[in-house]
Parts: sequence; structure tokens; C-alpha cells
Amino acid sequence: MTDQGIKSRPRYQPLEIDPAGRHHLLVVPSEDVPSDAVAEGFAPSAFEVWTVVRKSALPPSAITEEAAGTVRAFRSPAHLFSALEERLARETMGLRLYAVGPEDFLWDVYGVGEKAGLSPQEMRFTHSGTKARRIFCVHCRAVTEKVTTSIVTCSGCGASLFVRDHFSRRLSAFMGVQVDAEAPGDVPAAEELYA
Repeated sequence: MTDQGIKSRPRYQPLEIDPAGRHHLLVVPSEDVPSDAVAEGFAPSAFEVWTVVRKSALPPSAITEEAAGTVRAFRSPAHLFSALEERLARETMGLRLYAVGPEDFLWDVYGVGEKAGLSPQEMRFTHSGTKARRIFCVHCRAVTEKVTTSIVTCSGCGASLFVRDHFSRRLSAFMGVQVDAEAPGDVPAAEELYA
């Protein structure tokens, strides 16, 4: 049971450099840039790259080093997002922001970029990794993370939610609606769709 064909569902392409940009910053939630995330003939060394290594002890890196080919490591996605906010606050025109990773990471990056004043045309994203979804319950506004099935129990109100393809860029989440609202207790079997 899906409701495919909804236009808000994000579509992704392999990353290509925007030739209108003067500086290109790529953020990824892992130590490496997935090779299938960039267009053929296009090297990650063309970017300044920020990665998440998930280690508490990191070698020191120069915060002011902002050249193509530079790699800067962060302990966690939260650490990276904090530094990204600071970086974008002092950035000038011409920066292009790129991200590769699962959808929850991509749209958290989008939120940071949008808050800093970047337009959608100045940001490019490519999905990589798990297809698990972040679900926003339209009834109680709770968010349930890493959902891989067509039906999920809301982490806030406990309702059985149908996972829609309708995606909110503002909320960085897919919408979940109560599947048995008209016939209480009539909940279809969940299908594994987003593993």
C-alpha cells in the first residue's frame, strides 16, 4: 500500500558541480564520499569536504582551511551542523552547498542552509544509504525516526500511521496519517518498503 506519484517526493541526481559557484562545500554523514553519489568524471577533490567520523578524539584541523580538496572531520552530525551554521553565517555570495547521505541528513542540511539564507538553487543533494524515513504525525506532531515500513506506530500518540510519500521540506519529514481513522482497529499489515 503506497501512494506513489506525489510531487513533493524528493528526486535526486548524482552530484555535479554548479559552474556558477566560486566555492563548493560537500557534507557527508560518514568518513567517505560514496563513489556512486557523484557524476561520472567528477572527483570529490573538487570540493571542500566535511565528514562525520563518529569518534570523540579527532586530530586538530584548521577551521580557516576552506580550499577545494580539504577534508575536515567531525565527531557527529550535530557537531557538523553546529559548525555549518557558524560557517554559513560568515559566508559570502558564491558558495554552493552539497550533501550526500540518507534523507534525514540531507534535509537537516537543507534546513541549516535555508536558515542561513541559501536558496534551493545554491544547494544540491544526493541520496545514499538507507531509505528509512523520518515520519511526522499530522495528529500529534511527533516525529518517528528510521521508519522502514508502510505502517508505523506513532512515537507520540501511538496511532497506527500510514507512511505517505508526501514530503515536507520545512519539517524534513514524510507525513504519517492515521490509517484506521474511519474504521478503528482496521489496520492493514505493514510492508517493508524503505529498508
